[in-house]
Amino acid sequence: MTASNRAWRYLMMPLGLVILPALAGMLSVSSAAELNPAAVTYKLPDQIPWSPADARGAQNAVVVGDPSKPGFYMVYTKWTKGNHFSRPHFHPNDRYIVVLKGTWWVGSGPKFDPDHGTVAMPAGSFVTHFGKQVHWDGAKDEDAVLLIMGDGPATSTEAEQK
Repeated sequence: MTASNRAWRYLMMPLGLVILPALAGMLSVSSAAELNPAAVTYKLPDQIPWSPADARGAQNAVVVGDPSKPGFYMVYTKWTKGNHFSRPHFHPNDRYIVVLKGTWWVGSGPKFDPDHGTVAMPAGSFVTHFGKQVHWDGAKDEDAVLLIMGDGPATSTEAEQK
């Protein structure tokens, strides 16, 4: 190493000791910013309350509105793995679903047959359940997390043909 390289290194080392902590301080300040609640509200994943799994193996978390009342709603639904499915049913209004995680299995019609009558919807898929049309859905060997949006009330009417 030449004398000029050594001198440059010794000059830059103290500068680096000053710059790195300053950058770290700026990053921590920017992550501690507070948002105006009149402009933006949010919930982090650990702040979203999920219901316990029901008999079908589904958990829900309402994020906007109230699906039991008239008006727009958004609900996270998690189908737990292990062949958990709804039975054939329909809703009065259209519902729009985005698969956020896992694979969601969807069937249509009044005959329940999860082994032969379903189509896999991987993460990123977008599905429309049309109002008053019979369908059923769930998870097989992995959890499936969905974002469901629609207009309430989001009642469900059984329609299985035995």
